[in-house]
Amino acid sequence: MYLMGQRDNMSNITTDFNYKTVEYNQLLNDFKALLKKNNLKFTIQREVILETLYNSDEHLTPESLHNLIQAKFPNLNTGIATVYRTLSLLEESEIVTSLSFGAQGKKYELGAKHHHDHLICTSCGSITEFVDEQIEDRQKKIADALGFKMQDHSMQIYGICKNCQIKE
Repeated sequence: MYLMGQRDNMSNITTDFNYKTVEYNQLLNDFKALLKKNNLKFTIQREVILETLYNSDEHLTPESLHNLIQAKFPNLNTGIATVYRTLSLLEESEIVTSLSFGAQGKKYELGAKHHHDHLICTSCGSITEFVDEQIEDRQKKIADALGFKMQDHSMQIYGICKNCQIKE
């Protein structure tokens, strides 16, 4: 049971994952070490990318992240290529995770949250995070029954959200 999650009317489902499991200063130190390990310079542009991801509760495309940075820091020369390269580095190091939308690209979120799964609307693109303890327990039991040592997992359920169903 995740204490920070907001519960809905089904007592075993948690749907609020805005709580961060890592403080920003620790994340920044990890990021600096990652850059150094990859022989890359620490720049204000890269820090702003990390900080914007950390402070966002949304799943962001590289373009939407770039737009947020441009709006908040209009005088900071942060190119879209820098955003893509930084996201790729952060994803490889598991600081951020992504959800793939096929030809529409990826949406990214900070990896410093408790484990959760996703409901993804194929109509409007909205994403709802959730954890269901019964599903989590069942996945562990299945892995154990098949002699599989589970290290991590993710579940993505695609469909039409309540708002889009109402519009139809």
